[in-house]
Amino acid sequence: MNAMKHMEAIFFVVAAIGLGTAFVTSETQPLVVSADRPLFIHPDVHMPVVTIAAKRLTPAEKS
Repeated sequence: MNAMKHMEAIFFVVAAIGLGTAFVTSETQPLVVSADRPLFIHPDVHMPVVTIAAKRLTPAEKS
């Protein structure tokens, strides 16, 4: 049963062949960039800010 000893290598070879075949046979879609709609940020939207009000532990408290 040599095949059972090399099952990991067989898996990687089959996976590489499958990935290569998928890469070669895939069709890429053309990139369409549209500048019809302007991109802007609403000035009313604020980024949420988290404030942590706690004291730091001293080295004695950490141990």
